[in-house]
Amino acid sequence: MTTTRFRWITIGLVVSLIVINYIDRSAVSFAVRPLQDEFGITATQYGAISSAFAIGYMVFTFLSGFLVDRFGPRRVLLTAIVIFSLATALIPLAGGFAGLLLVRIILGAGESPAFPGATRVVSRWLPQKEQGIALALIGGVAVSGSLLIASPLLTQLIGLTGWRGMFWVMAGVGVVWAVLALWLLRNTPDESPYPNDAEKAYIAQGHTAADEAPASKAAVDWRGLFTNRNLWLVAIGFFSWGFMFWGFMYWLPEYLQRAHGLSIESVGAFSIAPWAAGVVGALVGGVLVDRLYRRTGNARTRLTIIGCALLLAGAALVPVFLTTSLTVALIFISLGVGCGFITGGIWFVASIDAAPNQPASAAGFVDAAFALAGIIAPSIMGFVVDRTGTFTSGFVLMSCLVAVSALLLLFVSTDPRKNEPAAPAVAAEHS
Repeated sequence: MTTTRFRWITIGLVVSLIVINYIDRSAVSFAVRPLQDEFGITATQYGAISSAFAIGYMVFTFLSGFLVDRFGPRRVLLTAIVIFSLATALIPLAGGFAGLLLVRIILGAGESPAFPGATRVVSRWLPQKEQGIALALIGGVAVSGSLLIASPLLTQLIGLTGWRGMFWVMAGVGVVWAVLALWLLRNTPDESPYPNDAEKAYIAQGHTAADEAPASKAAVDWRGLFTNRNLWLVAIGFFSWGFMFWGFMYWLPEYLQRAHGLSIESVGAFSIAPWAAGVVGALVGGVLVDRLYRRTGNARTRLTIIGCALLLAGAALVPVFLTTSLTVALIFISLGVGCGFITGGIWFVASIDAAPNQPASAAGFVDAAFALAGIIAPSIMGFVVDRTGTFTSGFVLMSCLVAVSALLLLFVSTDPRKNEPAAPAVAAEHS
C-alpha cells in the first residue's frame, strides 16, 4: 500500500498558523507613526504597547500548554485564532493608549496556544526522526519567513487600505485559517479520515511508548516541570534569544527610519534582509539538529548547537553599535538574526526531550520565558530611545545577554539525571 503524506498537510496548516501569528503581532511596528499621530503615542508608550502583547502571551502560555494537553490542539487552536483575529480587528478602534494596551494583551492571550499546540501536533503526527525539521519549520522558518514577507506585505497593505485596513485584512486571514482547520485539523492521525493505514503505521512505528501515551487529563505536574534542569536551560537560552528577537521585531522599522532616515516604503524593502537570513538559519538549524541526533543519538548536541548559535549571534551585533553605515548595520544585523534563528525549532525539540509525556506543557514553559523577554525588550528599547535618542545601549544589551546565556548552555551540565524529578509524577499520570 502506498503511504499517504497527509501528516505534512497537517504540519503545513500549523506552520501557516505561526505565519499568521507573527504577521499579526508585528503589524503594529509598521503603524508606529500613525499611532503617534492618531493617539499621541510616545516611544516609551509604544514600547509598553508592544510589551503588553507579551504580558498576555506569557500569562496564558502556561495555561494554554495545559489546555492543549488536556483538550487537544484542534479545539484550543480554533478558539485561539477567533480570539486573536477579533483583537487584531479592534486595534484601530482602541481609541488611545489604554485601549491599545488592553487589546494587545488580549491579542497576546489569543496567540499563546500556537506553539504549545504546534508542538503537540508534531509530537503526535510525526515520527521522531522527522520532528526536528518540522519544528525548525514551525519555530524558525515560519517565524522568520512571516517577518520576511511581513515587511513588504504590510507596507503595501498600508498603501492600499490605510493602516486601519491593514489590521482588518489580517483579521480576515485568521478567519479563513479557522475554516480550513475546522475541515482538516485533527488531534492525532487516528482521529483523522485523511491519512491511510500505511501512513498511520509509519507514524506509530517512529514513536516511543512515552510519545504514544495519551494526553493527560490530570493537572499539569508543575513540580516536575519546575525542577527539570534541562527545561530550565532551554528556557534561559530562549529568553536571551527572545530579547534579541523581540527587540528587532518591534524596533527594526523605527531604527531604520530614525537612525538611517529611511521612508516607511524603503523600510519594507530594507527589512527583508535580516528575516531572509533568519529563514536560512532556521533551515540550517533544522537539518543540523536532525543529522547530529541521528549520528550520535545524543540530545546534548541540541543544546550545543543552541549555545554556539547564540554566541555567534551576540558577536555579530558588535559592529552594529560601532557603525553609522546602513550597509554595515544591515549586514551584521542579518548575520545576528540568521545565527539566532539556527536555534529556531531546537527549543521545542529540547522541550519534548525534557518532558515527553507533557510536550505542550513543556513547550508552554519555555515559550513563557520567550514571552517574558517580549515584555522586557520592547519597553527597554523604548526607554533607551526616549532617553538617549539612539539604539546603541539596547544593541549592547542584546549582544551581552545572548553571549552570557550561550556560555551557560555550553558549560552547565546537561546530565540526563537532572530530569528525573519530573519522571515519577508524569509516569503516574499514565499508569
